[in-house]
Amino acid sequence: MSEAQTPSSRIRPDKRFLLSHPAHFISLGFGSGLSPIMPGTAGTLFGWLIFYALTTSWPEVFTQMAWSIIVVLGFILGIWTCTKSGNALNSPDDGSMVWDEIIGIWLVLLIFMPTTLLGQCWLFLLFRLFDMTKPPPIRQVDAQLKGGLGVMADDILAAIYAIIAYVLMAFALPGITS
Repeated sequence: MSEAQTPSSRIRPDKRFLLSHPAHFISLGFGSGLSPIMPGTAGTLFGWLIFYALTTSWPEVFTQMAWSIIVVLGFILGIWTCTKSGNALNSPDDGSMVWDEIIGIWLVLLIFMPTTLLGQCWLFLLFRLFDMTKPPPIRQVDAQLKGGLGVMADDILAAIYAIIAYVLMAFALPGITS
C-alpha cells in the first residue's frame, strides 16, 4: 500500500460495488470474492465448479483448445479488470479480487483434464498452497509487478508450481493422484 493509501481509505466491496461496473463483476469473480471467509479459496472453488460444469455439460464446446483460448483471454481481461477494481477499491491487490484465482485454477485443470475427482482435489489443494504461501519467485514477482498484471501473474506462477508438484507427485506416488 502506498503512503496515500491508508487502510482506512480502502473501500470495502459489497453487492453495490460488485454491480457498479462490469470490471468489478468480473474481478470479484461474479460475487464469489465477496465471501467473508477466505475469498481466494471461495473464488478458486467457484472457478473449479464452473470449469467442471461447463466441461461436463458441453464437452464438444469446452474442449482443451477452447479452454486454452479462454485462459489466455481471461488473463488479458484480468489485467484490465483487476487494475480497474484495485484502483476503485484503493487497494491494488484486494483480497476480494478473485478473477486471478479463477484463471489460475482453470489453467491447472486444463492441463490435467480429464482426471478423477481425487486428482482434481489434489490440483485444487496444490494451487491454493502455492497461491497462499507464494514461494520464490512468486513473492518477488508479486512485489515487483504492479496493478492487474501483478495480480494475475502471481496466480499463473502458483498454477505452474501446482502443475509441477502434481506431476512429481504422480511419478513419486502413482496411486495418490488417481
